[in-house]
Amino acid sequence: MEETKEQILIKHLLNKEEAAWKEFFGAYSRNLTYVCSRYIAEREDVHDVLQNSFIKMFRSIESFEYRGNGSLKAWLTRIVVNESLKHIRQKGDFKSAVEVEEIPDIPNEEEPDFEEIPKEDIMNMIRSLPDGYRTVFNLYVFEKKSHKEIAAILGIAENSSASQFHRGKALLSQKIKEFKMSKKAQYE
Repeated sequence: MEETKEQILIKHLLNKEEAAWKEFFGAYSRNLTYVCSRYIAEREDVHDVLQNSFIKMFRSIESFEYRGNGSLKAWLTRIVVNESLKHIRQKGDFKSAVEVEEIPDIPNEEEPDFEEIPKEDIMNMIRSLPDGYRTVFNLYVFEKKSHKEIAAILGIAENSSASQFHRGKALLSQKIKEFKMSKKAQYE
């Protein structure tokens, strides 16, 4: 069986070839920046987390196990998500931000309607969610983690994870409605 482009790149990475690392960075940095910016709002922090992630990738490429096409991207994404979560936890006040129960409940709205909204605007709306909402929302929606898994990852109660997710989703729905209303008003 012929080797894939991904397998060839991995071989070159394992040999610590500089050209391979440049190709690797060019091929994956944009997607990994996108992943990181779902969790981290500040641009400078995104840069720092990505830098730490790439260092970790460089140092641990020997531990990577090829499991088929796309497994490298999955491995890289997992590193970026873990480094993003580590950064959030190191900020210190994350746990208390997630555990806040005094925030009034937002009525349970229907599913957010993302139709006709540019991807970049949706990402900005997600980035604008409070840290706790944003982190739980991303882990649940993009990483497909259960509330039990999220609770273990973040060191919070399972019901707090579910609460943060539902409040984040409701807030996102509200932001989407406001966005659509402002767009509609522009054309009237």
